[in-house]
Formats: sequence, structure tokens, C-alpha cells
Amino acid sequence: MVLKHHVHNFAIQHKYLALTFILCVVWALSALGVYLFELGMGDEAMEVLRVRSVSGARDTSVELSRQPPFRAPHHTVSYAGLVGGGSNLAPGEITLAHRGVLFLDELPEFRREVLEALRQPLESGTILISRAGRQVELPAAFQLVAAMNPCPCGYRGHPRVACPCPASAVQRYRRRISPPLLDRVELRLEVPAPSLEELAPGDGSPPTPSARELGLAVGRARTRQEERGQRTPNAGLDSARLDEVAPLRGAERDLMARAAEHRALSARAVQSLRRVARTLADLQGCDEIDASHLAEALALRGSLVA
Repeated sequence: MVLKHHVHNFAIQHKYLALTFILCVVWALSALGVYLFELGMGDEAMEVLRVRSVSGARDTSVELSRQPPFRAPHHTVSYAGLVGGGSNLAPGEITLAHRGVLFLDELPEFRREVLEALRQPLESGTILISRAGRQVELPAAFQLVAAMNPCPCGYRGHPRVACPCPASAVQRYRRRISPPLLDRVELRLEVPAPSLEELAPGDGSPPTPSARELGLAVGRARTRQEERGQRTPNAGLDSARLDEVAPLRGAERDLMARAAEHRALSARAVQSLRRVARTLADLQGCDEIDASHLAEALALRGSLVA
């Protein structure tokens, strides 16, 4: 399974990841900048090829460069290791994940300054590194996927195992992720521990969608985008284009106004919710977004740090 384009970033909470990671991949695919296919032979594949070449990779074949990268650095990674730098201005993990996925497991365990360095690249898709009078701009258009425990011990909310963590410890743990960084994460899912039936379905279990079925659903939604003349994935739509493809009218505007007041949503969050609502509408084959799409987008934007 491979992913294409920079789409909605998302985080998941709970370390029962056998099912959780599958759910997150489903939502990544649903973000409409994603395909279950290789990168084409155009600019994106060449960008990946150039990054691999500069990073010193031994195999820089075109065929390999058509596969979007997947990077999963350990939470002890240094600042330079993640964003790039050092005496030779080497590319970091965010550049090595360009046009692919950057997966950060145990998100609160990463050092604060390392995580904060992600804020600007998540907005611009590039990273500007300056060292001793030298300056270089590197590509960093990656899809951010993150996972975290609900508390230091990992059992908060578990149906059978008691969590010994005091509320103050849980709050300190979750607040290791700054609000400005979390504001840039569009999809935030808290997933409970999966049952045995979910982990190892039996004969009578309801079928789960295959990678092929997911790919077809995303392909149909992507076609809807192209038919309305949209060349940019929904996650990359600016405010002017959002006003055209995801206008807020009537019930949708009232719902957004109430949500913005109740949750103290930032301007970035409001536009993010519109993009996610547009994605949900495309997946359901709807020409316009309605209040149900916006309500679902709001449900998918949990706080995770409250």
C-alpha cells in the first residue's frame, strides 16, 4: 500500500495499534490526495529521486523513486536528524519523507523543540536551514501521521485494565504537544482497544474493505475533483477556492459559528474543517457540503490534549 500527495495530517491516540493504524490509513486514503498506486513519472517522482540522490542513497533507480517514501524515526531523533542540518547540511527525516509519509510513534516522547520544528514545514512544504553563513531550502511536503498513548501508562480508558495515572500526570503528558502544532493536525482520532473479533475476524465477522476497494472509492472521489476543474488535493485548497467548492450557507454556517464559539477555533482550524468536509462530501458523491459533512469533520477533530 503506497500513498500519494500531501493530504490531511492526522494523529491517533491509544497504543493498541493493530487496528488503529489501519483506521488511520483508511482516513489518509480518504483525504483524496492519496492513491494506492505508485507516483507517476512526472515531477513528484523526480523530486523523490533527487532527494534520494542528495541523501546518499545507493539505489537511485527511477522505479524505486516512484514509490512514496515512508519514514518512521525513533522518538530520540535529534533536531538536525529530523529537520536537517549538521556540518554538511544533510537532509533530515522530513525531507527524506518528501512526497510520502512521516510516521511519529510515541508523539509526546519526542523533544519539544524537535516537534515545534514541524510547524513551518507543515504549512509551506519546505524547510530553510541556515548554518554558519550557509543557507539551503529543502523540500518537505510530507504526510504527517502520529500515534500516542492516552496517558503515561497507556491504559487510560481501557475497559478491563485500571489506569494508575493521576489526572495531573495525564494532563502534563498530553500537553507535551503544543496547541499550535496540534492545530495543524486536521484529523485526530481516539481509538479504543480493539476486540479479538476485530483483530482476528472469524467466519461470521462483517467484511472489512480491501485495499483495492478503498483505492476505487478514493479514485471515484478524485474523479469528482477533476470534473470540477480541481487540480489540487482538498488539503491544499486555499480560502478562495474553498469559497467555490465548500461554501458555508444556512445550516452549515450556523453550525460552524457555534463550533467556532464553543471550541475557540482558529482561522486555520475553520479552513481545515471545510477541507475535511469537502473530502467527506466527495467520498459520498455529493456535489455540495452540508451540515452532516461539517458535523463529521468536527467529530474527527478531537482535542487529544484536554
